[in-house]
Amino acid sequence: MKTTDQSTTSGRALFLASSLKNARWALLAFVFSVVAVAGSLWVSEHIYERMPHLEDEIAYWWQGKVAARGEVTIPSPPEAKSFLIPFVIDHNGRRFGKYPLGWPVVLGLAMRLGCPACANALLAGLAVWLIFRLGAVLWNEEVGVLAAGLTVTSPFFWLNSGSLLSHPLGLALSAAFALLWVRWAVREGGFPWWLPWLNGAALGALVLSRPWTAVGVALPFALHGLWLLWRGTREQRKAALIVAAVTAGLALWHFVWQRAVTGSPWVNPYTLWWPYDKIGFGPGHGVRGHTFHLAWTNFRFSMRLGTYDLLGWGKFSWLFVPFGLWATRKQAKTWPVLAVFPALIAVYWAYWVGAWLFGPRYYYEGFYSLTLASAVGILWLAGRFPAPAKAQSRFLLGRQVVVAGLVAFLVLLNLHWYLPLRLNAMKGLYGISRAALAPFQTEEAQALTPALVVVKTKHWMSYGALLTLEDPWLTTPFILAWHRGVSARVLQEAFPERKLIFYDPAKPYRFSVVASPP
Repeated sequence: MKTTDQSTTSGRALFLASSLKNARWALLAFVFSVVAVAGSLWVSEHIYERMPHLEDEIAYWWQGKVAARGEVTIPSPPEAKSFLIPFVIDHNGRRFGKYPLGWPVVLGLAMRLGCPACANALLAGLAVWLIFRLGAVLWNEEVGVLAAGLTVTSPFFWLNSGSLLSHPLGLALSAAFALLWVRWAVREGGFPWWLPWLNGAALGALVLSRPWTAVGVALPFALHGLWLLWRGTREQRKAALIVAAVTAGLALWHFVWQRAVTGSPWVNPYTLWWPYDKIGFGPGHGVRGHTFHLAWTNFRFSMRLGTYDLLGWGKFSWLFVPFGLWATRKQAKTWPVLAVFPALIAVYWAYWVGAWLFGPRYYYEGFYSLTLASAVGILWLAGRFPAPAKAQSRFLLGRQVVVAGLVAFLVLLNLHWYLPLRLNAMKGLYGISRAALAPFQTEEAQALTPALVVVKTKHWMSYGALLTLEDPWLTTPFILAWHRGVSARVLQEAFPERKLIFYDPAKPYRFSVVASPP
């Protein structure tokens, strides 16, 4: 009886110690998530100045404003070509953005709350927490918290989480989909009935935001799902079918949206801006026809520059990934998660243009594949994977010190040198900064309102820097037209109630009044 009591007490003590240890890891992961939110807001404020810079961001900003009013399209303005918004299309008398509605709706909600930057900041924090949970479920909390820590030191992460691009939403949905999948597909025992439904909803939401990215994310899990349909339990087969059905049901809304804006469910709005903006190879795909050689060139260019951004370790950003893959080579349940990043590389070979300015951002939604593999590789080299060694030898302690020192050195090198340089290089991207708006905030400029400002510049960037001054319905004190050959008389007739002003961004604070309202 005494022996039994001692065994029970010992078991409870071990359970309590394990629980406290896991709680500490969870607390540290939560701290990383808070750092992700705060850091993203800092980057948005101090690097990007809470302004869109890319044409994509400007279009998202416009679409977010429209979505915040519960609209999808609005009437095209008169002389629509003069009121250009990058990647915003005028078709059959209606104006709409080319991008799917998922991210604009989320951004529009944040705009209604008065904090557009909060959307991606909160999504960044959520993504970090989901990466921690993904590592904890697949392996253990130590892997999860290390992967979360690597994520929040990554320049790739900060470049995108502080932006107005759709990738942070994509990363959160992708990580949520992966986490929900492994919770029912690879764990022992049963699972809640609602889990596959929520799993399919996460992937369906990704389709509604980034459809082609969703294909890449889904690819390794689809292969796993087919295996489950063949060899899985009855509950797993049913769950796989539910995930597929829910995803397909939500994906149908993408075609409903295409019909609403273009008049046909099969017409991609991308092709209304550039007819060659299509997935695939051959003539009509890309400016000169997409080929495998161009795909290889795009990939090499994106990754040659993007490798430095992944963890900020230069070419050593990949250092621990091979060790992580070797350590998990017999853990088949982990393969779909680790395959997301290469799957995205594979599907984006079929797209005619690469991405490098914000890092290789077309692969961003699979970034957790690399941080998780790196975390496993680090712990394996340190002798702490799949579990910490019970016998502590001098050799083992030496391994741990060397690996920990190397990782600390690389992280500190990034935080001290590469990350600040990389972020500061993004300030004033394309010459767009909040300073460009200052002339319009003076008392002299405000006295000219309501005004139609014709921006005289050859480059869209000088014009695009001012577009946050106006709303999509052209009801703001200043509205902007790009000087593209339309006569002042025609513009004055289109907006007779406004003063017509010429403005050259190269000569700020000088407003030339051409005509006043009658």
